[in-house]
Amino acid sequence: MSQSFAHVTTTPIDEAAVRAAVDAPECGAVVTFSGVIRDHDGGAEVRSLDYSAHPDAERFLREILADERASSGLRLAAVHRIGALEIGDVALAAAVSAPHRAEAFAAIERLVERIKHEVPIWKRQHFTSGSSEWVGL
Repeated sequence: MSQSFAHVTTTPIDEAAVRAAVDAPECGAVVTFSGVIRDHDGGAEVRSLDYSAHPDAERFLREILADERASSGLRLAAVHRIGALEIGDVALAAAVSAPHRAEAFAAIERLVERIKHEVPIWKRQHFTSGSSEWVGL
């Protein structure tokens, strides 16, 4: 695996590449996560989202992966998309491989939670009503 497979991109995410980044013959479990834009939030119908990122967002993402790799010894990868996204688009793809499934499932949950809370990426939801709101600011 490369030193770090952590990217912030404006282009659609290649989920197969994220998974391939963690493939290893010694690993019997690969767990992937795809964060997909859904059509509702809090009872309101969502039309689309815009993601904005701090210029150092990718550095934060790389540091999280390096930290998780150092503490777990597992193989991890993640890509977060920014810009205008539509319903059904993938905003976050992450993957973890491990010798066994339990540690892979636990690691993907930790990774996704850390990305959500520590990487400076913000979303603005656009509702079918015509209104919009920033989430997490």
